[in-house]
Amino acid sequence: MDRVKNSFSIKNLEHLSGIKAHTIRIWEKRYNLFEPERSNTNIRLYDLENLQKLLNVTLLYNNGYKISKIAKFSQQEIKENIHNLTINKKADDWSIGLFKLAMINFDQRLFTKTFNELLDQFSFKEIFKNVFVPLMNELGVLWQTNSISPSHEHFITSLIKQKIHAMCEELQLQETKRTDRRFVLFLPDNEIHELGLLYLQYEVLNNGFQCVFLGQSVPIQSLNNLVDIGEPITFISYFTIEPTPEKIDAYLSAFHSEIINSIESEFWVLGYQTQFIKEKLPEKIHAFRSIDKVVEMLNTV
Repeated sequence: MDRVKNSFSIKNLEHLSGIKAHTIRIWEKRYNLFEPERSNTNIRLYDLENLQKLLNVTLLYNNGYKISKIAKFSQQEIKENIHNLTINKKADDWSIGLFKLAMINFDQRLFTKTFNELLDQFSFKEIFKNVFVPLMNELGVLWQTNSISPSHEHFITSLIKQKIHAMCEELQLQETKRTDRRFVLFLPDNEIHELGLLYLQYEVLNNGFQCVFLGQSVPIQSLNNLVDIGEPITFISYFTIEPTPEKIDAYLSAFHSEIINSIESEFWVLGYQTQFIKEKLPEKIHAFRSIDKVVEMLNTV
């Protein structure tokens, strides 16, 4: 059963903050920054309040503040200085720490406030590339080291998806500029990791194209319904865990013969599993190493 973490070891704190456990101990002893409890075996255990303070301290420390100065700040002064960091700073200098803080506290208000402050300074494309992608990479490590629970990961991922949906809805209300091609975005059977594909929906719409987003776990056969929609189609799919390495070549072959062979269309694929493609791809199928490469291709269509 998934249990929400509210007690953290010093190793958990190290993974979440990026500050070495040895340094945390020094800050604790020298500046009395944290007040851990002790387990029956004398192991330090930190509560949410200690973790929240460490993440705030880390944010200031990583942006040039001396720890001796931070230790003298009141809670209000810490908040004010963090707010000042949002002015004329790169997005990832300050926001990733705040998003992690929002995640740990299940604080949707802080997430939204941080996102809106980012949006005042940066494009959504910059936010996704420079903040959300590194954040999600960090979360993968945090989950594997048991520093966060699945509830934390689901919470933050859900909020990021909400923002992508909102940005897409704004674009969908605008008049379509390109009617010469339609993009169909889907994930293959048993694939549920849709964050990257959701962002590609935003890029497709932002380039003025018509877009059909089908989402998770779509069988090849069901895509036949889209073959007769008129204009040329570019299918895009993101292979994170499916199809598996031993099945990916057969999947692409089946997709080519059943869906795109007889119509004016292409199939763009990306994601972790594409590294296991062994056979030469048909002319209509293109594999990409990253979202950035897909976006570059979109800009040339």
